[in-house]
Amino acid sequence: MQQRSICVFCGASDGVKDSYGAAADRLGTLLAENNLRLVYGAGDVGLMGRVARAAQMAKGTTFGVIPQHLVDWEVGKTDLTTYVVTETMHERKKVMFMNADAIALLPGGAGSLDEFFEVLTWAQLGLHKKPIVLINTLGYWDPLLALVDHVIAEGFAKGSLKNFFKIAASPDEALSLLR
Repeated sequence: MQQRSICVFCGASDGVKDSYGAAADRLGTLLAENNLRLVYGAGDVGLMGRVARAAQMAKGTTFGVIPQHLVDWEVGKTDLTTYVVTETMHERKKVMFMNADAIALLPGGAGSLDEFFEVLTWAQLGLHKKPIVLINTLGYWDPLLALVDHVIAEGFAKGSLKNFFKIAASPDEALSLLR
């Protein structure tokens, strides 16, 4: 049986609150302890680096994907179980998505939002049924959730949009939802 994989979208920085890093550390550890392969953006900085290092410390399997132009900027983490360098960001997202059974979103910036909205849109269009979970550490994603409600209230999406993702307060809860 093939090992199941969770794609983690998250920031290439640590953010301003220690809880963000703690959540990344916990998620990486939980993935490894539950024999789930981490699929992520192959950076060795920020929350990306933390989730990968935590998975590695707990003897987990890691699969990183990074475009060539970010290898130096995000400091590509080359000591992963699998390390893939792509030509473009689009190719990176495709390889990450195709190698994952589910998606988890830790705090992050524009890149994480781009990744979330792409997989959410694909789910809405019926292109996949992979579980998507927002890990809402300290309410980080509350403004995003308010935006989704606003989009629905203004008639640009149906209320069913919210059925395509789940919200977890912690990595532990996220893992329960992904099972």
